[in-house]
Amino acid sequence: MSNNPLLEKSSHPFEAPAFDKIKEEHYLPAVKEAIEEAKANIQAIKDNPDAPDFDNTIVALELSSEKLDTAAGIFHNQFTAAGTDGLMELMKKIPPLVSAFKNEMSQDEELFVRIRSVYDQKDTLNLTPEQQTVLEDTYKGFVRGGTLLDDKAKARFKEISEELSKLYPTFANNVTKSAESFELIIEDEKDLSGLPKTAITGAKDMAEAKGYSGKWLFTLDYPSYIPFMTYADNRILREKMWRAFGNRAYEAPAKNWLTQIWRAIANATFRTSYDNSKNILKIVALRDEKAKLLGFKNHAEFVLSERMAKTPEGVWDFLEKLRSNYKPAAEQELEALKKFAYENGGPEELMPWDTAYYGEKQKEALFGFSSEELRPYFPLEQTLDGVFTHFTKLFGLEFKEVENVPAWHKDVKTFEVIEQKSGDSIGLLYGDFFPRTGKKQGAWKTSYRDQGFTSDGMKKPIISIVCNFTKPAGDKPALLSFDEVTTLLHEMGHAVHALCSDVTYSSHSGTSVKWDFVELPSQLQENWAYKKETLDSFAAHYETGEKIPAELIEKLNKAKNFGIGMFGLRQVGLGTIDMSWHTVDPAKITDVAGFEEEITRNTRLFEPMGGPTSSAFSHIFAGGYSAGYYSYKWAEVLEADAFEAFEEMGLYDPQTAQSYKDNVLSKGGSEDPSVLYRNFRGRDADPNSLLRREGLSADNNQNSLANNTSELKCQMN
Repeated sequence: MSNNPLLEKSSHPFEAPAFDKIKEEHYLPAVKEAIEEAKANIQAIKDNPDAPDFDNTIVALELSSEKLDTAAGIFHNQFTAAGTDGLMELMKKIPPLVSAFKNEMSQDEELFVRIRSVYDQKDTLNLTPEQQTVLEDTYKGFVRGGTLLDDKAKARFKEISEELSKLYPTFANNVTKSAESFELIIEDEKDLSGLPKTAITGAKDMAEAKGYSGKWLFTLDYPSYIPFMTYADNRILREKMWRAFGNRAYEAPAKNWLTQIWRAIANATFRTSYDNSKNILKIVALRDEKAKLLGFKNHAEFVLSERMAKTPEGVWDFLEKLRSNYKPAAEQELEALKKFAYENGGPEELMPWDTAYYGEKQKEALFGFSSEELRPYFPLEQTLDGVFTHFTKLFGLEFKEVENVPAWHKDVKTFEVIEQKSGDSIGLLYGDFFPRTGKKQGAWKTSYRDQGFTSDGMKKPIISIVCNFTKPAGDKPALLSFDEVTTLLHEMGHAVHALCSDVTYSSHSGTSVKWDFVELPSQLQENWAYKKETLDSFAAHYETGEKIPAELIEKLNKAKNFGIGMFGLRQVGLGTIDMSWHTVDPAKITDVAGFEEEITRNTRLFEPMGGPTSSAFSHIFAGGYSAGYYSYKWAEVLEADAFEAFEEMGLYDPQTAQSYKDNVLSKGGSEDPSVLYRNFRGRDADPNSLLRREGLSADNNQNSLANNTSELKCQMN
């Protein structure tokens, strides 16, 4: 297969993937051949007559599946960024193959004997802290991969892993396809009342592209959905959009046999059902069974044994402490919003499809500005340059656009990242910014190659950030909402974490850290979006070039914590859904919507009026956040405390930034994150830093985080 571009050494600069040559028919043969090569490499490790040591066993294992990791990694990244029907068909074949190989490797007793031999000598090998971490994680990985199970349990473990590898992409595809199946086509211009010009122009452009001449098209993609829910005066249409969004990948059970027959006919005749209910029940049951095979009580206990939080009880306590602060604040906010809406001609009874709409009007009344006032100051190109400048000032990085590296879509931009002080290139960055058919919703950072040692020497990282930002509309450039600006900073925080990595072993580079630490570098960056010093450097009106007014920045900061109770409670609710699915006995759950309704009673403000959040909760059912969604709030405690260091010393203080870069960003997962954080901050994170930032005083709250500081510190260690 020498002519397969997924297996050949790339001739492009930075040895970037040959997207100009890679075709869908290359993926399956490449993965199959790479698996065979990896098997041969592993056999060579086992056949080595020399006594097992760190290099001939642990390092050799690190390098054994390089081509497989590359080919499978490119495939998975293209599935989320492109999502064609061809890639979806390959998703039914490639993940099970890879899963079967990994299961076979992790349960190879002969290989494990060599690993355990090295592990048993760990205290006498004079290893570096990074090598100790790699050895420890390799050993645990095999134990958690089922190598100590008996033959019957091993066989079942493999079956479960392979079945899950099929269910995850099926779940994600259902979410994408169900969202794409909904279109709100507006023919009467009156129904556009309240919407900003950017949203109207974008809807008209989308309609024209789909062949709906003279009409306006709104979809469930965030750049279309969010402005509609925030600004559209037509309440009936807001409800229609809200219900469509809330019912993604969900069909309510049919109440009688006639409905069941009609639905079966409709699904068979017109479209495939995208309901995820059965997938969810299968996933949680299989995860639970897998955890029990390994001796854990449930999936959450299995996952958290390797996280900073340590135990499900630790997470539950953390979520409850947050809930006890957010719930009263959220209830007060909702009551104030109801009163405001009613006094301003709104309904007697506020519904979920009203909250964003009246919330925006309430914010405008309280603080004297609308979120749309910010948009003209954030054209994408200019904002991207400004974000790059921010990272230049903070960490001495330069971003140079390159034209000679192919990408997977014409909209993708490519940048060489350079260390300013030395002039050395440290990696490559792709930016994929706009929504398109088949592309997964949301925003994320991913990797095409992690920094670290390979069989061909040390390699620099190739990183991508993928977003779904507001597209250019008419003759206007792509103008970002403020939320999209913070999203850009967030994903760039992940990217810079990977780009600044300076470790030896790629398995522990960049964002390869404990999951409840991974959001620290990303969420930390969002803080600079509110700072005048940062905004003054790039936020300027796309037509006049006028800098963003100081009074607008001041209003933005005054409104920063507006709705913080409702938003915080929402995050706690999502964490609760996640933890409940992964701690409750799956055999007792038959109704996804009913189960979710029960477990969210203390974290919601409205009775359920749509489908369950779970049906489209890709983070936990098709991503890496199962029993880990709490980590967003966990990391907020860390980053709120970390940002206080920058506020104390200066937003761009060289010593503070260098310490953070040296002790956190460059270290990846080479050491325990609690050690890395203490090396940067000189102490553990102060749990009250989050409450201070959000304006939720802990002084008079008996259930506040303030009264549990030592306990939370202990959990976070």
